[in-house]
Amino acid sequence: MGEHEARGWIRSDETAKQMLSRVLGDRAFLLLPPLHRVPLRAGNVVEITGSSPTAKTQILIQAAITCILPKTWNGVHYGGLEKLVLFLDLDCRFDVLRLSDMLKHRLLEAYRMQTSSSPLLMCLRIGNGAWWQLEESNVKTQDKSKIVYDEELYVSCMKRFLYLRCYDSLELLSTLKTLHYRIRLQEACGSQVGVLMIDSIGAFHWTDRLSSSLALDKNNRKSLSLTNVVETIVQEMKKLMQVHSLVVIATKATIYEEKYPTNENNRNLSSHSDLLGNPSSKAQQPPFREFMPSSWQAFVTHKIFIRKSDDHHKSLGQQNLSAYSLEWLQPQLSSIDRFIVDDSGIVIVSKHTQILFHVSSSHAVWYCHCLMT
Repeated sequence: MGEHEARGWIRSDETAKQMLSRVLGDRAFLLLPPLHRVPLRAGNVVEITGSSPTAKTQILIQAAITCILPKTWNGVHYGGLEKLVLFLDLDCRFDVLRLSDMLKHRLLEAYRMQTSSSPLLMCLRIGNGAWWQLEESNVKTQDKSKIVYDEELYVSCMKRFLYLRCYDSLELLSTLKTLHYRIRLQEACGSQVGVLMIDSIGAFHWTDRLSSSLALDKNNRKSLSLTNVVETIVQEMKKLMQVHSLVVIATKATIYEEKYPTNENNRNLSSHSDLLGNPSSKAQQPPFREFMPSSWQAFVTHKIFIRKSDDHHKSLGQQNLSAYSLEWLQPQLSSIDRFIVDDSGIVIVSKHTQILFHVSSSHAVWYCHCLMT
């Protein structure tokens, strides 16, 4: 290696002034429900835990769409972050068509609200695909198929979604080591990284455990150790987060769940018993058995637990939809959000009424879907 190559290799990526302006300019941002309870900042690591299936990947897709959408485009307000999303698929079951459909729905929704005559509009969706707009005392019909989304905006958003698939832990490690170079290429095109998503972080747990038990040589046993592999993965993520301002959101499937009620009334009673010193209270105990090594557990800053509810909800023109409950374990919040997943994405279920609410980040309006009780 010549002197010029050596100087280029040790040259810093940015000056101290550039680093300070980048770090001090990062602000907390809120994602759409059900991840709206806690603002996230660069350096946060969010773990979404739940059995399979509990719509964990759907939550990642909805959060990714918020990140890749711009704040405004051609006078239309979309309320996005216009950030690059790095999606590492370890389950190898990601459906890109689902991402595409949900993105198109968000584009149509924002355009429809922008072109409406009133900023506060209530929409009822019926099964034949038409949208009934209720504005003051007037009722008028608008055919959804007549509205065309912005193709140029759609392409620019998809370019900010970087999808990578890994089949084992060694491939995951090599991918993490090359992410810095990939991010630099994207930043050269004007895209700043925002979120690193991993679906799902425990996918290789059992294969790594088996490889560790089959290693006969002492040195090989150390190199193939499950704890050693996870520690190396965490270290690579930390290196990446030291250079780039990003949030890590990872899903994890449970292998065992505690059987205790999760409705808010029972949770409030459990919390009250814990304050009274009841040793039988499980309010502070995780509702699942942890299997990831301590290096990963210490790396996580926010924890979310999702479980499937026994309730079902039916919207007009659709079959029964399973409901899910989402609970923040770290930081621990008293409220528990309930949601379903329909064709348009995550739908928050109202606690006391039979109305489903869609959150529109672009206009802060609630789309309400009529339900058949």
